[in-house]
Amino acid sequence: MKNRVVLTFTAALALAVGLIGCATARRSEPIVGRVVAGDPSLAAGRQLFMQNCHACHPGGEAGLGPALNNKPLPPCLIEFQVRHGLGAMPALKTDRLSEGDLDEVVKYLVALRRG
Repeated sequence: MKNRVVLTFTAALALAVGLIGCATARRSEPIVGRVVAGDPSLAAGRQLFMQNCHACHPGGEAGLGPALNNKPLPPCLIEFQVRHGLGAMPALKTDRLSEGDLDEVVKYLVALRRG
């Protein structure tokens, strides 16, 4: 049973990485969208994004890392990518970005894509 779960997760991850690799890069179009002003977790997510992600993904565009604007990953795969890294991206462990902080960053990215 455990092997089946691992195989299913690996296949889903491989499919997601393949789809991401085939996506087109959106240059000069930063992530934009309406952010609900009354939601403090989105403001916190934006601040955490600026502190931890912006250097490699400026405004969601490609920089040292790939563009995030055109990556409609589900939240669980965003979290997996952040925690484990992939390619040039380093893993951001809980001593750098807590679980709660990661949840806020993911919520912020999802909210921006809706906008």
